[in-house]
Amino acid sequence: MPNVIRLIIGFVLLGAAVTLMVFGFWGWGILGVLISILVFVTFFFNENMLLAQWFLRKENLPKAEAFLNRITNYEKQLIRVQHGYYNLLIGLIESRRAPMQSEKYFKKAISLGLHMDHNIALAKLSLAGIAMAKRNKREAQMYLSEAKKADKNKLLADQIKQMKDQMGMLDKQQQVRYR
Repeated sequence: MPNVIRLIIGFVLLGAAVTLMVFGFWGWGILGVLISILVFVTFFFNENMLLAQWFLRKENLPKAEAFLNRITNYEKQLIRVQHGYYNLLIGLIESRRAPMQSEKYFKKAISLGLHMDHNIALAKLSLAGIAMAKRNKREAQMYLSEAKKADKNKLLADQIKQMKDQMGMLDKQQQVRYR
């Protein structure tokens, strides 16, 4: 449902709730206000995105993908702030199936803007993994250092350390090949 329609429905529900309260139906009025608040919340946080994130946390990828596929045109259905997060979620799902194909989604998510530092770190860490798979050490190191800077709360510290260890093993493998 387009966001303009959500706003219209929210204001209509709010107006009806206020009208009910004016005529003395306080219980129905308060219920109407709560429902209108719920509609306004879905303007800022799309329900399909929320459900997709929940199923991603539960590692139920088919359901997460089904909810993301309900968003047919993300530029019209989501507010501008959510465009980067939509691409991040698509990239996370795609990285489980075809890691090399997910690179474009992560780059687009970063370019559209992610507001939480740990999400930026997650996208850059994923890009570092893709660069390592392509045997591009310089790009992988760049993304790893950017991910480390963005991970201020140390939520991805273990994964970053593990990726650095894997990069060290990659160096050893390349040295063995050249001998």
